[in-house]
Amino acid sequence: MASLRSIVLSAALLTSGLLGIVGCDSVDAAFDCQSVCDRYQTCYKADYDVDACRSRCRTASANDPSVREAANTCEQCIGDKSCLSATFQCAGSCGQIVP
Repeated sequence: MASLRSIVLSAALLTSGLLGIVGCDSVDAAFDCQSVCDRYQTCYKADYDVDACRSRCRTASANDPSVREAANTCEQCIGDKSCLSATFQCAGSCGQIVP
């Protein structure tokens, strides 16, 4: 029982350490990119390559804080808006992430 507890504790410490290395900004950017790319597929192009979009967005976010901020702003803007509303109200920030 003690060895199982040690394994669980070690796994928890390792996971929290890895999350600290990755950082919240990276996790937030990944979420924002996924959300924005998914929404584009849902609203505009059913066969849109969400994985490629997410990868481009995450790479760009890691290298350019303005892209990370645009992804965050876009994700917050589109929220629960209809596709039409999001198109008109969020084009400025979302245009850096999706076509």
